[in-house]
Amino acid sequence: MTKIPNILLLLVFLVSSCSDPKKENPNISLNELTITQIHKAYQNGDYTAVQLVNAYFDRIDSLDGKTNAISYINKEALITAKKLDEEFKKTGKLRPLHGIPLIVKDNYNTVGMPTTAGALALQDFIPDSNAFVVQRLADAGAIIIAKSNMAEWAFSAKHTESSTHGTTHNPYNLAYVPAGSSGGTGAGIAANYGTIGLGTDTGNSIRGPSSHNALVGFRTTLGLVSRSGIIPLYMRNDVAGPMCRTVEDATKVLEIIAGFDPEDNITNYNKGKVATDYQQYLKVDGLKNTKIGVLRQLSDDNPDKEIQALFEKSILDLERLGATVIDINVPNFDSLKTNQWCANFRQDIEAYLATYVKRDTLKTLEDIIRIGTTSDYAKNILKYFSENTGRENEKAIACEDPYTDVRRLAFRNAIEKQMDSLQVDAIIYPTWNNKPAHISSFEEEYLGDSNQVIAPHTGQPAFTVPMGFSSEGLPAGLQFLGRMYSEPTLIKLSYGYEQGTKHRKPPKFYAK
Repeated sequence: MTKIPNILLLLVFLVSSCSDPKKENPNISLNELTITQIHKAYQNGDYTAVQLVNAYFDRIDSLDGKTNAISYINKEALITAKKLDEEFKKTGKLRPLHGIPLIVKDNYNTVGMPTTAGALALQDFIPDSNAFVVQRLADAGAIIIAKSNMAEWAFSAKHTESSTHGTTHNPYNLAYVPAGSSGGTGAGIAANYGTIGLGTDTGNSIRGPSSHNALVGFRTTLGLVSRSGIIPLYMRNDVAGPMCRTVEDATKVLEIIAGFDPEDNITNYNKGKVATDYQQYLKVDGLKNTKIGVLRQLSDDNPDKEIQALFEKSILDLERLGATVIDINVPNFDSLKTNQWCANFRQDIEAYLATYVKRDTLKTLEDIIRIGTTSDYAKNILKYFSENTGRENEKAIACEDPYTDVRRLAFRNAIEKQMDSLQVDAIIYPTWNNKPAHISSFEEEYLGDSNQVIAPHTGQPAFTVPMGFSSEGLPAGLQFLGRMYSEPTLIKLSYGYEQGTKHRKPPKFYAK
């Protein structure tokens, strides 16, 4: 079934009104297309933004029936593209993300487009303003071409299923999950439905889907990037960030979205810590003379044999590329990682509803439950949140941000103390030390999710980069964990590893 209804006349009008110096209807190869390549094509007159958006629309229309990654097509994207083409023709200058097609997870407020979090309660909610991050990207010239499906309310790290759009499939093998909750962005960017993507990460949801879809995913320091205008899961953990096919593209997105936002208090902590130029750290030899710690407490925690072999190969690659790699052990790791989660969904979602939705019939968690869900998984989680709040154990310990919460501070201090003692630049472990699960049995096969253990609680940045593929052709990721606000270091390390291994390859869209 087509995903671009009632748009053909608009396409004809816009294409005919935007002439191209070389070809009226160029044959644009979207396979692994990058920001740099697109801007070079614009400058050479190979194609226009309107033509590029049309090409992506055609690809989504022809392939997304298999993956079900895209939940909404932005028909206004062609109007935005036309304006950007006219601007470039007039000025000869490109904005940082001029004419770059962007896929946005369906929990970011997008003006004039549905923002649903995959839930029936918000299926007809259309914000009157963009999320802070979305607006920054739009101002830099990015074109929102689509919203992506997500695990309902961002509840699931295991799979991506919503009441509004159903289940998303992994393009590398359609029988498998793309992980969650940003599985729509993960599958969509992996399948080349857009150039750059946005996800959110409460415990897993940028890095897990990036790992499962052979992408680069940045969970940045909690406080570096605003979350205002994004439907929350737990604001104390939530991070917004890029999901892209290359470290370079993810870095270019980060450079635009990092910074202070008066509407998000957590960004008060980033003052004086935001780099004006993150791209300067894209160094091919970024691993030379570095020291990296292997966290065996995660990497050796019941791993799949194939993933373990890929991880051990990644260590050899890091050494080949100039890094010294040693084992690192965090004292009291098992006790420190416990009792970190707090059930704050009620307070956070009710604050969002009051601020943005403003409906008398939709103010509380009970209203959401009353409206209902088609997902048994989401239904069970909603029931849990209706009965629980605060910390899972030792409820007297306040649930606070990573700068003030005593449990979170103790965990981070222990990790960074060991990093400092051994003088390591970053810690590594498999992003997910087991393979993706089958959609038909995702709960039973949900194993090896390393994302939930450290970064969401400590606030530290953690980047995932493609590490290779299993014998079934399923992707795996390598995760780099850094100190607070050490994004420059993580960019150097992850770029050096990416460029030295070149593991990323596009999917083939098949199923067993």
